[in-house]
Amino acid sequence: MITLRKSAERGYADHGWLKSHHSFSFAEYHDPAHMGFGNLRVINEDRIAPGTGFGTHGHRDMEIISYVLDGALGHKDSIGNGAAIQPGDVQRMSAGTGIRHSEFNHATQQTTHFLQIWILPEAQGVAPGYEQKHFAADSKRGVLKLVASPDGRDGAVTLHADAAMYVGLFDGAEAAALVLDPKRLAYVHVARGSVSVNGRALQAGDAAQLDGESRLELSHGEGAEVLVFDLAR
Repeated sequence: MITLRKSAERGYADHGWLKSHHSFSFAEYHDPAHMGFGNLRVINEDRIAPGTGFGTHGHRDMEIISYVLDGALGHKDSIGNGAAIQPGDVQRMSAGTGIRHSEFNHATQQTTHFLQIWILPEAQGVAPGYEQKHFAADSKRGVLKLVASPDGRDGAVTLHADAAMYVGLFDGAEAAALVLDPKRLAYVHVARGSVSVNGRALQAGDAAQLDGESRLELSHGEGAEVLVFDLAR
């Protein structure tokens, strides 16, 4: 079964300095029908105004991925990491027993556009951790490139969660397929552009939830950047 969720159906918050679309219930947006999908708990599409950001705040027992689409995101945390997250980077922060961090757009004119993703961990109380890797556009062109997984295979960042994340770029005749375990779940999020998911047309911000499917096919992309999640129920 494939269920589509259109971009306009997501929750939305405008805080002035931050504009955010919520795929699942988050903060003041609450929808009992969209509390998450499997162990995928949050996909927030955030736009941070120049010279602003999230002040220092804490998290526990969550795997948090930041994926920048445009601009840059400055990160600092309580375990000594400081970095700039750029387009093509995948940052994984394991909150575990507790971590505090800030995220800031240091640019004076450019908005930072990024996806904030939360995945429930397999076990609570792990040691807080951090990992960041860059995946060049060529490695994602016309394929689904594994960028996060429990075992960190193929150069992916390592998740303390029963989940995997793939990213692909698609234009024209470029297409890719992924064999799925029907006993698991898959979630497709179109970050930008448009693409066909198992024959169904999706636009930027749209998503597809796959339950009981054995194959995912992406095709007919136009400037498409697509995130795919293989998830535990």
